[in-house]
Amino acid sequence: MKTRLKSLILVIAIITATSAFAQKKEIKASESSINWTGKKVTGSHTGTLNLSEGHLVFDGENITGGEFTVDMTTLAVTDLEAGKGKEKLEGHLSSDDFFGIKNHKTAKLVVLKAKKTDKGYAIAGDLTIKGKTNPIQFDLVVNDGTASTKLKVNRVKYDIKYGSGSFFDNLGDKTIDDEFELAVDLKM
Repeated sequence: MKTRLKSLILVIAIITATSAFAQKKEIKASESSINWTGKKVTGSHTGTLNLSEGHLVFDGENITGGEFTVDMTTLAVTDLEAGKGKEKLEGHLSSDDFFGIKNHKTAKLVVLKAKKTDKGYAIAGDLTIKGKTNPIQFDLVVNDGTASTKLKVNRVKYDIKYGSGSFFDNLGDKTIDDEFELAVDLKM
């Protein structure tokens, strides 16, 4: 009994000491940016999204975790002008054909693992879009209070199949790429 009690106390002490070194760094959402690019056979569209909140967890100088929430209601198209298709495309991207924002107001990324590399970190996490969660991997560079990445997301994994040549035949020049790109700059 004494041995079990000592073991339990030792485990609690180790967990407490380990978590004492972990530091949660909040992301300055209003200073951070998320830019997206969606491509199709005849061109592409670009836009922005806003981060609602987020943080990275550090053990010393190494990332060990994190979590980010994106406000999908802020989806904006930046390559079209008002009155020239901007509102129509934003409405279509917000619809159930794409992100279903009425029912899915946020998207979330949870960092599960971060491995230090020559260029920064190799991140493995879970990305939730439109209520569907899938694993994702990408590289993250951290410099001078900024964390940056460029990553590709396969939209069909999140039940966003509209215009996908993987699901529909004979779309011709109406085909939309299955992947969209995100360029993310996070300020800490």
